[in-house]
Amino acid sequence: MLNLSLFAPDLVATAEPVNLEPLILVSVLLAVVVIHLASRLMGEISVRMGFPSVLGELIGGVLVGSSVLGLLIFQGGTSGEELLPLAESSQLIQFLERTTGVSGEAVAEVFSAQSEIINILSELGVIILLFEIGLESDLGELIRVGPQAAVVALIGVVVPFVGGTLGLIYLFDIPSIPAIFAGAALTATSIGITARVLAEMRQLSSPEGQVIIGAAVLDDVLGIIILAVVAGLARTGEVVISDIAWIAFSAVAFLVGSIVVGRLLSPYLVSLIDNLKTRGNPLIPGLIIAFVLSYVAQVIQLEAILGAFAAGLILGETQKRGEFEEQVRPLSDLFTPIFFVCVGAKTNLAVLDPRIPANQEGLIIAAFLIVVAMLGKLAAGLGAFGKPGINKLAIGVGMIPRGEVGLVFAGVGAASGVLSDSLGVSIIVMVIVTTFVAPLWLRGVFSRPEDSQDSEQASSAAEGIPEDDADPAPDLLLTEQLALQEGDAEMPSLADLQQEVVTQDAAAFGRSAKGTSVLEPAEEG
Repeated sequence: MLNLSLFAPDLVATAEPVNLEPLILVSVLLAVVVIHLASRLMGEISVRMGFPSVLGELIGGVLVGSSVLGLLIFQGGTSGEELLPLAESSQLIQFLERTTGVSGEAVAEVFSAQSEIINILSELGVIILLFEIGLESDLGELIRVGPQAAVVALIGVVVPFVGGTLGLIYLFDIPSIPAIFAGAALTATSIGITARVLAEMRQLSSPEGQVIIGAAVLDDVLGIIILAVVAGLARTGEVVISDIAWIAFSAVAFLVGSIVVGRLLSPYLVSLIDNLKTRGNPLIPGLIIAFVLSYVAQVIQLEAILGAFAAGLILGETQKRGEFEEQVRPLSDLFTPIFFVCVGAKTNLAVLDPRIPANQEGLIIAAFLIVVAMLGKLAAGLGAFGKPGINKLAIGVGMIPRGEVGLVFAGVGAASGVLSDSLGVSIIVMVIVTTFVAPLWLRGVFSRPEDSQDSEQASSAAEGIPEDDADPAPDLLLTEQLALQEGDAEMPSLADLQQEVVTQDAAAFGRSAKGTSVLEPAEEG
């Protein structure tokens, strides 16, 4: 049915009942168009400059957010009389007013609904991202790195929390409860940002990648527990031990129980999928499982992303893993950029302006929090024991970004009235810096040749393969591919590649037979 309100604004002004659903729909569609244009443009620029696409998506979000273009504005906690001025500050809403004739209270209602829907799409994006990450992760390897991941997560929580809290109390004379809240914000890790960068760099299945993902999942659970503790402390001034115990028990029971039950039922699921005749298999049944587990996780006061990640781990162990991964990619490409652009759009660059008196103290405290935040997570990388040659620096750097998790702490603290303006600014600045620096740094520590060799040695050691017996041919082909991408080499012929492989295989055989490399005289010369 044709909606005249879209083409005849005068009719809208005279008619009493106004159906806002079409206006809400088109406002959401406009927002999605802006989000994907920003993510595509800045992501492409970022990739062409040698940086992860997620960095471009974050920058694209900043550009379309309130700090620069003002296209994508979020309601946040604004309500009442302040909602209409906020809505009219959005360039998208202004465009909607000019093209549809909507005005007055209807503008505020459309803006509020648009903001809420985009937030939901953003959360759906990170749920699908964690489902995809779970599919690409090796459950067996995660179990093997469990002790290392647990130590990394524990150090990454304790060191920044203690250092940040005590530093704020004794160096800046911050009261204990706000200091504890700010210290708790330092414990968070954004698994979504790190996992996306690792996936783009094809390091997700590396020993470092598995330790980072395992530690980030545990870190997320610990962060939920800490947030519940400090929120209760801010609300009542006391800590309820029973609430802490319940959340901790729920987290462990959910993760272990869902994986155990899932592995038992997965053969029956695969059999069921094989017998289905409709379109969308196996992705739709897989998403049903992911969404159900996300619901269960949210209901027992955990995060929905943990349920999606657990579902990915379970389905990744089935023979349908390849089909799941192939079919979920387009869906992830559609929804995941919404999450990262929204994180960037919610970043308020005004807190970095030292000319604003309220920001000056906050920037000084922020510098302290940034140092503690980075050093605390770098120290966590030292907890990756038992794997010789593993890149501990990469693990520490991978735990640095706070992202949306840090903003949740800042938002809860601001809503409760615990955080002062300066302390709230300092937490936001810390989140901004760690979110944008970590992807660049992570790419740098993984691109160093010695780190790549260490990672390969660690993988060989984990599989019981002597270093000298490792096949050099894959590295040769990868080197040729990288050289071609950089424009430093011409396409080698098949005969040349085969000859080089044969030569290196002969060299490896010589090393294993004589205990020395046949290439040593050439290297000495």
